[in-house]
Amino acid sequence: MKITIITVGKLKEKYLKDAVAEYSKRLGKYCKLEIIEVADEKTPDAASEVVENQIRQKEGERILKYVKEDAYVITLEIGGSMLDSVEFSKKIQQLGVQGKSHIIFIIGGSIGLGTAVLKRSDYAVSFSKMTFPHQLMRVILLEQIYRGYRIAAGEPYHK
Repeated sequence: MKITIITVGKLKEKYLKDAVAEYSKRLGKYCKLEIIEVADEKTPDAASEVVENQIRQKEGERILKYVKEDAYVITLEIGGSMLDSVEFSKKIQQLGVQGKSHIIFIIGGSIGLGTAVLKRSDYAVSFSKMTFPHQLMRVILLEQIYRGYRIAAGEPYHK
């Protein structure tokens, strides 16, 4: 299985880069992992809805350049389905059984995802009703993918 994470913006903090590197290394045992960072747009303070939509559209165009036609796309959205770790693991495994060999997870920028990206999404998942920094969300997503593979393999994981 190939897992691609497309994310808006670069990681700046060393501790987040270290966490991403650690989970990327651990996931090497279970899947082929690719992380793609696309440039984010500067969002002015008190930006209008029109300006925010333009920013989401620009970031969305960058994201969609990397989305392959045959890939199964999962967007991270506050309004998406909330799964526990076992359900998330089953979701990934079911996709493999259904012949989906490439899953793309998309993490939007600080103001979310544009309409074109949302339309391309095959499934939306939410990790919480809370808002997390999108850089931290990358680490949380990687940890849950890793946990999901460990659950599917019947290996111990921290509950």
